[in-house]
Amino acid sequence: MMGGLEIWAFVLALGVTFFGGFVKGAVGFAMPLIMVSVLSSFLTHDMVLASVMLPVLVTNLSQCLRDGWRAAAKTAWQYRRMIGVMLAFILISAQFVDAIPQRLLTLLLGVPITLFALVQLLGIPLALRLEHRARAEVVLGVIGGFYGGIAGIWGPPLIVYLLSINAEKREAMRVQGVFFFLGSIVLLAGHAISGLLTPSMLVFSGSLVVPAVAGMALGYAVHDRLPAATFRRWTQGLLVLTGLNLVREALV
Repeated sequence: MMGGLEIWAFVLALGVTFFGGFVKGAVGFAMPLIMVSVLSSFLTHDMVLASVMLPVLVTNLSQCLRDGWRAAAKTAWQYRRMIGVMLAFILISAQFVDAIPQRLLTLLLGVPITLFALVQLLGIPLALRLEHRARAEVVLGVIGGFYGGIAGIWGPPLIVYLLSINAEKREAMRVQGVFFFLGSIVLLAGHAISGLLTPSMLVFSGSLVVPAVAGMALGYAVHDRLPAATFRRWTQGLLVLTGLNLVREALV
C-alpha cells in the first residue's frame, strides 16, 4: 500500500502524470484533462481532484515563466478581464464540489468542446469578431472558472478562445501558462477551505510532481520543433479527443 493506495495504482498514477506532463509541454495544456480522465477509472473523485493540485501548480509556473517574468506580467495585464472572472468563479464553485452531478458537468463540457474543435478541423472559421472579444472573455472566464472549481479543469474554454483569435504559438503557450498558474493557486486555496486537501492528499499530490516535471521537459523539446500550423492542428485534434472522452465518461 502507498498512503492507502495499492502499489499498482500508485505506479499507474505516476505513469499517467508523466504522459500528461509530456502533452502539456508539447501543446501547452491537457495535463489535468488527461489525469482526471484516466485516474477517474480507478481513484475516488476526491483523490483525482487532489492529485492534479501540486503537479499542475508546479508545471504551470514553469510554463508561465518560460519567456521571463516581464512577458508573463504583460500577458496577465492584457487578459486581466478574463483572468479575474475565471479566478473568482474557481473560488466560488470549489465550495460546491459535491453538490453537482459529475456526469452532468462532463457532458456539458465535452459536447461543445468536441463540436467546436471538429468545426475547426474541418476548416470552417469561427474567429470571434474583435468588437465581441470583451464579452467572450467574460463568458468563457465564467465557464472556465465554474468547471475549474468543480472538476479541476478550466483549460478548454481558454483554448477555444485562443483558437478563435488565432493566437501565435509562443503567445498561446505563455497565455495558457499564466492562466493555468493563477488558476491553480486559487484552486489550491479553494480546496484548502473546502477541506478536500487533507495531509494525506497533499502527500499523494506532491509525489506526482516529479513525473509531471520530467514529462513536461520532454514535451518542451517536441514543442520547440513543431511548426505553427502543426501546433494548431495538434491542439485542435487533442481538443476533439478530450471532448469525446468527456462525453464517454458522462454516458458510460
